[in-house]
Amino acid sequence: MSTSQQIKADLALVAITCAWGVTFVLVQQALSGIGPYYFIGLRFTIAFGFLALIYWKRLAQLDWSTLKAGLIIGSFLFGGYAFQTVGLKYTTVSNSGFITGLSVVLVPITTALLNRKPPGLITTLGVVSATLGLGLLSLGDNLTVNLGDVLTFFSALSYAGQIILVGKYASRHDPILLAILQIGVVALISMACGAVGETFPQHFTKPVRIGLLITAIPATAIAFLVQNLVQRYTSPTHTAIIFIMEPVFAAGTAWLLTGEMLTGRQWVGCLLILAGMLVTELKDALTSETAPVKTEDT
Repeated sequence: MSTSQQIKADLALVAITCAWGVTFVLVQQALSGIGPYYFIGLRFTIAFGFLALIYWKRLAQLDWSTLKAGLIIGSFLFGGYAFQTVGLKYTTVSNSGFITGLSVVLVPITTALLNRKPPGLITTLGVVSATLGLGLLSLGDNLTVNLGDVLTFFSALSYAGQIILVGKYASRHDPILLAILQIGVVALISMACGAVGETFPQHFTKPVRIGLLITAIPATAIAFLVQNLVQRYTSPTHTAIIFIMEPVFAAGTAWLLTGEMLTGRQWVGCLLILAGMLVTELKDALTSETAPVKTEDT
């Protein structure tokens, strides 16, 4: 790859990561005018329709085996978005961004447990750093944890499961078709949950309209397309470092748009989480021949 191609690819990935970070604030603001399940459902319905128009020929070749894999992986992806979006009603944007990022650390530790093998030293160091950071970020002065942080941690677990399952099935199926199916599954389950437990809004407020527009097209559909196009032109190490900046963008956007501030202790927690993510991502990137695939998680 040429230097100019790598620079362009890196800039494109930075733009995607920034978009994902910005969505935390937009989603939180949108939830004042729409239920979390209907918001997720509409977001992913729009994204699915956008991608289906582009890749309709691939969808026409869908077989039962690929559909089954998409249903399984999509269910975990739904869990990630559902826990995260509901959690945003009870926690801060910064907490949500950094706790969601723990999925990076949870993947290797979960894989080690499933394979019944102890994790390596580097993975263990990453987990210890991230766990200490989570405690400093989430625990209150009286050592209590709010509901939003707990839900967001379950979101990170769900994302980790989704990433592991993608690694299992992607080599057997068309990865683009598999990703589109996941988006469709999230849309269907979310709309069904919304129909059961929420009231569909009679009109969409401005935050809802802005939130849906930005999260559905730039942060989901277009991000998916660009990521698949440019990751071949950059290195795994560059990609890993760029992706861990998502919670930083989330915290920065929250400060700029809402004035949300972290305490000194929470900033130390964030840095420890970032360190754990960086150690884990770089370990995988340096031992991988291809760039890691990051599923947008906001």
